[in-house]
Amino acid sequence: MPIKLDNIDRHILRVLQKDASIQNSELAQIVGLSPSPCLRRVKLLQEAGVIKRYIAIVDGAKVDAGLTLFSRIWFKAQDAKTIDSFIEAIQDMPEIIECHLMAGECDAWLRIVTKDLDSYRQFHAHKLTTIKAIQSVKTDVPMDTVKLTYSLPI
Repeated sequence: MPIKLDNIDRHILRVLQKDASIQNSELAQIVGLSPSPCLRRVKLLQEAGVIKRYIAIVDGAKVDAGLTLFSRIWFKAQDAKTIDSFIEAIQDMPEIIECHLMAGECDAWLRIVTKDLDSYRQFHAHKLTTIKAIQSVKTDVPMDTVKLTYSLPI
């Protein structure tokens, strides 16, 4: 259930989505509060689960994870055991950074990062396609990233 947010809460969230490392005093100034009430609001947003966690966004190209691929997965069956085994199998695969179970043409959609195409080929052959729940994998290689954001429209 969505939490009731006022305009100041929304402003705080928009600022933090752009730069979560901002100092509280600067955040307070931007949103028009003094530091103590601002910090109190941020803590309430954290306690309510609106702010789930803070992360660093790493440039994949600088850490040998610069290639992003999108894979569509089809399962051998649609039963809970098959789906659960797939979910369990991918948990220990750091190359898979996003997974969605889908309604539509495919059963799951993955965002995968690797160093290069050869690394992906190795991952595909020795990890991904060894998952017993998978019947078929179709992978798309993007030509360019024109928009990538982690900010929600608040």
